[in-house]
Amino acid sequence: MSKKSISRLQSMQHAVRGFKVVFQEPNAQIHVVAAAIAFAMGVYLQITSIEWVAVVFAIASVIGAEALNTAVEKAVDVASPEWHETAGQAKDAAAAAVLIFSIGAATVGALIFLPKLLRVMQL
Repeated sequence: MSKKSISRLQSMQHAVRGFKVVFQEPNAQIHVVAAAIAFAMGVYLQITSIEWVAVVFAIASVIGAEALNTAVEKAVDVASPEWHETAGQAKDAAAAAVLIFSIGAATVGALIFLPKLLRVMQL
């Protein structure tokens, strides 16, 4: 294998370890459950391709934001082991980013799934 191939393989191994770190977080586990529910609803309600794009992008955005939040929290913990107001603000801002993406994802879900669910419930 070339040096670049080994480097790319190692990069993938680091990313897989990162998945393990992220998905040990309770909030990430909640997001995975929500993603599974959204996926199941999409299959059940037979959403369109463009709706799938929106749902997948919303899911990826929330889980990606959660991964970045986890990275920020861990980096801040190393950089500032004692409590510091600015460190707390950095963690709060990262958590706010997850909340913003989560609200956006919930909005996407509501726009796509609610009309279809209401139609199914009227049957």
